[in-house]
Amino acid sequence: MSAVDDKTIVRDYFNATGFDRWQRIYGDGEVNRIQLDIRQGHQQTVEQVLTWLQADGNLKGLSICDAGCGVGSLSIPLAAAGAKVYATDISEKMTTEAWQRATAILDTMDNLKFVVQDLETLGGRYHTVICLDVLIHYPQERAIAMIEHLASLAESRLIFSFAPKTFWLSILKKVGEFFPGPSKTTRAYQHNEADIVRELAARGWRVERNAMIQTRFYFSRLLEAVRAD
Repeated sequence: MSAVDDKTIVRDYFNATGFDRWQRIYGDGEVNRIQLDIRQGHQQTVEQVLTWLQADGNLKGLSICDAGCGVGSLSIPLAAAGAKVYATDISEKMTTEAWQRATAILDTMDNLKFVVQDLETLGGRYHTVICLDVLIHYPQERAIAMIEHLASLAESRLIFSFAPKTFWLSILKKVGEFFPGPSKTTRAYQHNEADIVRELAARGWRVERNAMIQTRFYFSRLLEAVRAD
């Protein structure tokens, strides 16, 4: 399957059956046992990123791009904390849902903008670029290219997550078995962390902080890279 096909499948999926499933997972309504586990894992990832950013003490007024924002799980609390957030997603349904959730919670939308856009066409310059739970939809080569592109937009910091390629995960029949529902239509790819770190280093970036978020059905390696110079 080509990279273009992967992107098309991801877009179509999250504008159709995928949207219905994942907006429930990322919400607070009743879901099944596996979906609840994934919801909790994703929320732990969001909370870890917020902890890192808040610990730096400069979140207010910081320019942040949330690439692949989904329903706004990270974008909304970042905007509530005073950051200037440019949030994008390949799915129009996702960005619409994110906007609706944001307007129901925030007093102002002056520092939060939602745009329908894929990672490869994303432009601009931001202090921090964040990409959570997106790279799992793309094979290693394409994911590394996306990371490199996102790094080119970041003035100081890049934070992203991916499904790590480990012995334990590799012996399972399919990475897709971690995800619920018989109608899932996107592939779930694991990525080699050493290759990612090496490519970042070759372009002047070093890993500053890292975390592993793991529940029964959710596995995510979280890296924060900063410019080495």
